[in-house]
Amino acid sequence: MAGNTIGKLFSLTSFGESHSDCLGGIIDGCPAGLNIDFEFIKEEIKRRKPKDNKISTSRIEEDNVEFVSGIENGISLGTPICFIIKNQNFLKQDYKNIKELFRPSHADFTYFKKYGLKAETGGSRASARETLSRVIGGSIAKLLLKNYNIEVEGEIYSIGRWDFATQKDEIEDDFKKIIEEGDSLGGVIKCTIKNCPIGLGEPVFDKLSADLAKALISIPAAKGFEIGDGFEASKEYGSNQLDHWNKDFSTKTNHSGGIQGGISNGMDITLKVAFKPIATLYREIPCIDKDGDIYNVENKGRHDKCFIPRAVVVVESMVALTIADHLLRSFTNKIK
Repeated sequence: MAGNTIGKLFSLTSFGESHSDCLGGIIDGCPAGLNIDFEFIKEEIKRRKPKDNKISTSRIEEDNVEFVSGIENGISLGTPICFIIKNQNFLKQDYKNIKELFRPSHADFTYFKKYGLKAETGGSRASARETLSRVIGGSIAKLLLKNYNIEVEGEIYSIGRWDFATQKDEIEDDFKKIIEEGDSLGGVIKCTIKNCPIGLGEPVFDKLSADLAKALISIPAAKGFEIGDGFEASKEYGSNQLDHWNKDFSTKTNHSGGIQGGISNGMDITLKVAFKPIATLYREIPCIDKDGDIYNVENKGRHDKCFIPRAVVVVESMVALTIADHLLRSFTNKIK
């Protein structure tokens, strides 16, 4: 199964399924001499854990990460950093009733058609459980970026149709609705990269914007991506979208979102990622078998009704991995 690695000089390869014995990853290209803050990594993992059992999964894992190579006495060795996390709280019996069925809007059918089989339990590699490896890889990337004063800050922009900053009551009402009706909600996460140096990005196919888009759209349920003014910019006249100069080469506005020609320009990089509602509902849903027969089946698994609060750190992690990779690549662009 190809496609499990992201990054060229600073890379993460992830492995494991939602109901396998363990999952983990290999970080390659991390420079030697980086101080590995294990408490920071634990806090990053904690940010991804279920926060509210009313809307989050009731599957609670310890998520204790074990680093098995690449680190000695808390310092990176410059060799591949391998880590594993054991799955402990999984209930394979919850999936017996859909063992031979394909759920609507899930990866069950596409995985089956691509590989000729599908995992009998959970969402396999398509499960959001896989994002734990991304968060651990991203935490190492953040530690590297910290040495260059680069900050990655994510926040919830909206949940459902509601603005997160100003419409909390409406969001709470929607949460009550999805709990009562066994439904789900999506949302939008905004991320800002501060103090990013000028010159990150490799035209033409490895533009910083293109690699950020790939990294973020690879997150489960991600369906939309924009940088700067994004889709709203398409409604404007070009004269309203020019980022005019200041004398220090910064710009008076930041409609471009910190990237021009696929290369960072020194302004804050601003982006948004839209996530569809999770497809697994706590109600009867029509599933189809290999013969095309449709059955109404009730979900018995443990899933989030809204993953957005837990996804902020996942978005930050994918951004950090991408920026770290392009930062190392930028050191090869010209003779200093």
